[in-house]
Amino acid sequence: QVQLVESGGGLVQPGGSLRLSCAASGFTFSNWVMKWYRQAPGKERELVASIGSGGTTNYADSVKGRFTISRDNVENTVYLQMNSLKPEDTAVYYCNRPGRLYQPAFWGQGTQVTVSS
Repeated sequence: QVQLVESGGGLVQPGGSLRLSCAASGFTFSNWVMKWYRQAPGKERELVASIGSGGTTNYADSVKGRFTISRDNVENTVYLQMNSLKPEDTAVYYCNRPGRLYQPAFWGQGTQVTVSS
């Protein structure tokens, strides 16, 4: 059974840092693109970052230069290092494995990140 379990969220002051983790199981992790999304109250879910099976990364313009997505294919974990956090980064962050033709998409339960002074 596919499972994605996020951790690492919390309350942090502006300018601070957090590292989110997503532990994956139930599939061949190294073969899949992995993504981080976030959703603030009253707003649509937005793509924050993605990392390909070969390590190619992409970022939303709003986080470029501040966030870093990485993966450990031995530990089956994808990370999101968040630096220079801003109040606008406040959201629930979700780990995602996109779907393919014969495989559904999967989502983690989400982890709350609150940036406030």
